[in-house]
Amino acid sequence: MRVGLYGGSFNPAHAGHRHVSLLALRRLSLDQVWWLVTPGNPLKMTGGLPPQRERMAQAAAVARHPRIAVTGLEAEIGTRFTADLVAWLAERLPLVRFVWIMGSDNLCQFDRWERFEAIAGTVPLAVVNRPGSLAAPLAARAAHRLARWRIPEAESHVLADLAPPAWVYLTGPRTRLSSTAVRSSTSPPRIVAS
Repeated sequence: MRVGLYGGSFNPAHAGHRHVSLLALRRLSLDQVWWLVTPGNPLKMTGGLPPQRERMAQAAAVARHPRIAVTGLEAEIGTRFTADLVAWLAERLPLVRFVWIMGSDNLCQFDRWERFEAIAGTVPLAVVNRPGSLAAPLAARAAHRLARWRIPEAESHVLADLAPPAWVYLTGPRTRLSSTAVRSSTSPPRIVAS
């Protein structure tokens, strides 16, 4: 089985998360995408963050797809670090081919993640382009460190089958939606063509 792992605060979950998940299901030939609703991002202030169970319930209402599962796995295993989570999954589900999915804005600061090279050495990465961070991610420190393992976008359908490190940069229709924008606006932006 091929599973995409899509982590975040989901504060709140929105159509952009669903859009990225459907793109990943199709382009990466995945069987499922798991939304990993974090108890709190170590790189963000978590004051005022709604309880995880509320964010999970709201995320499930947005996901509305038989191949998207909403989980609170990080809290269940007692971590807030992606490196711990992917190591735990790889050890317990060795036959599942996992792919970590992130927006291109996250690649810009991926080198700040706890043990980012261990993450890249445990699961392949799929970086999905986002408005406002189209070219900058490819110049980011982490992108340079991982450059030799980047595969062409046309080969994205085999990413889950590759031994890590391996990664792909996916382009396509994107959305200006973000949880920050949804929290501060009454009329969220629409999906735009690339």
